[in-house]
Amino acid sequence: MASSNNVTPTNCSWWPISAMEEDGRIPDGEDGHEPAAVEHKPFSKDRLVLYHWTQSFSSQKVRLVINEKGLLCEERDVSLPLTEHKEPWFMRLNLGEEVPVFIHGDTIVSDYNQIIEYLETNFVGDTVAQLVPDEGTPMRARVQQYRELLDGLPMDAYTHGCILHPELTTDSMIPKYATAEIRRHLANAASELMKLDHEEPQLTEPYLSKQKKLMAKILDHDNVNYLKKILGELAMVLDQVEAELEKRKLEYQGQKCELWLCGPDFTLADICLGATLHRLKFLGLSKKYWEDGSRPNLQSFFERVQKRYAFRKVLGDIHTTLLSAVLPNAFRMVKKKPPSFFGASFLMGSLGGMGYFAYWFLKKKYM
Repeated sequence: MASSNNVTPTNCSWWPISAMEEDGRIPDGEDGHEPAAVEHKPFSKDRLVLYHWTQSFSSQKVRLVINEKGLLCEERDVSLPLTEHKEPWFMRLNLGEEVPVFIHGDTIVSDYNQIIEYLETNFVGDTVAQLVPDEGTPMRARVQQYRELLDGLPMDAYTHGCILHPELTTDSMIPKYATAEIRRHLANAASELMKLDHEEPQLTEPYLSKQKKLMAKILDHDNVNYLKKILGELAMVLDQVEAELEKRKLEYQGQKCELWLCGPDFTLADICLGATLHRLKFLGLSKKYWEDGSRPNLQSFFERVQKRYAFRKVLGDIHTTLLSAVLPNAFRMVKKKPPSFFGASFLMGSLGGMGYFAYWFLKKKYM
């Protein structure tokens, strides 16, 4: 069985390949039990499947790598708002309850970093983009340096913190009602995990582990002083990136080539930087960090990276990011089961939020 931080070759043909079948139906057993009889496509050594959630930052980066390399991969959405990552069928794929999870034939890779390494190691050739330069080259060291620097940023803390403290943001894409809603969900999360622990005693350890991590995150991410501290550290990281982009301009001055963070070739470091800037823009931090003219190289980079096909396909228009996250969840919940009181509240809140968001977006764009 695959577990977090492992690459595991195993016969996984009995696992449900999707929380949602090809026709959009939710298979029987989605209430937390493994489906008794679900027809699957036959596994092959060349078949690629990615379990992800659209708004998961790690999932976005993996999807960008897959698309930049031009690989054909089936994408299966595991909705975190609908807690599908806590269902036993998914935890058999990854006890850490986290997305993304990548399947290649009989091999399961359930850790973000190892998925990237697996993709870069196993999918090579003249027609496949190389995103990490060859071993021993100066370019590789530079790419690894900025990959580690950018991947080390506490993006979940930025995300939760900016939702809980919108006063620190400007023109955030997140509607105002989300702050109260997130606080309510955080308050209920611990009791929900205890309930699941009671219903599925065989999964006690991962559930309790999740609860401890959740409590730690709540204490940190709702602390405005901690948020200000990590945002100050973010500014220093972006200063370093701005300086590196300036070095590229001087290094290749007079040459006709498109310049990226580490050189003329688009690399994994650029994927990490592009995804980071996209999330910061969504959170309402772009005007503070580059749109005020303080980091012109960063602004130029962001404008160019958004035009790439992979970024347009995976991340889409930043103004519709929230809409793309909410709408599928609302309809999937209704298909999954008749709305309970909570379900009806979620659906009405989602649709109301979409109405608010649509009004806000149209007003901002056309008025």
